[in-house]
Amino acid sequence: MREEVRGIKAIIYARVSSSDQKSDLEKQIQYLTQYCSAKGYKVVDVISDVASGLKTNRRGLLKLFNYIVNREVDAVVVTYKDRLTRFGFEYLEYFFGQYGVRIEVVYGGEPKDVYQELVEDLLAIVTSFAGKLYGMRSRKKKRLVQGFKQLLEEVEKND
Repeated sequence: MREEVRGIKAIIYARVSSSDQKSDLEKQIQYLTQYCSAKGYKVVDVISDVASGLKTNRRGLLKLFNYIVNREVDAVVVTYKDRLTRFGFEYLEYFFGQYGVRIEVVYGGEPKDVYQELVEDLLAIVTSFAGKLYGMRSRKKKRLVQGFKQLLEEVEKND
């Protein structure tokens, strides 16, 4: 059994939504590196992104896909499901599985700063859809996004 584990080629994937969370990104990478070492995995690459979990064209995520479709990896190791994607984790799990790759989620629950990340993701959704509805530079879009930001601030104050 130990021989099988030793042969596992793993990719570490870490993500934070903004550059002011770089220390959290470093902590994720450090922890996942130790985790893989303890499991006896051979770490093929450490991939990280500083971007919203909603953004689908993240440089690191696309690099990860290349490793998978080229069958260069057996496992993808992440701290939480939402490090890979905010929505649709099951789609990625299915896609990776088609190439014999499993996703190993180290922690089951949500990260402690989930509220801030969700606020940022909600804002990204509103901004994107408002831009599609009204045009990216329109006044209506800017008013809608600003109104949504104010609503989020009010909700946070009342909690």
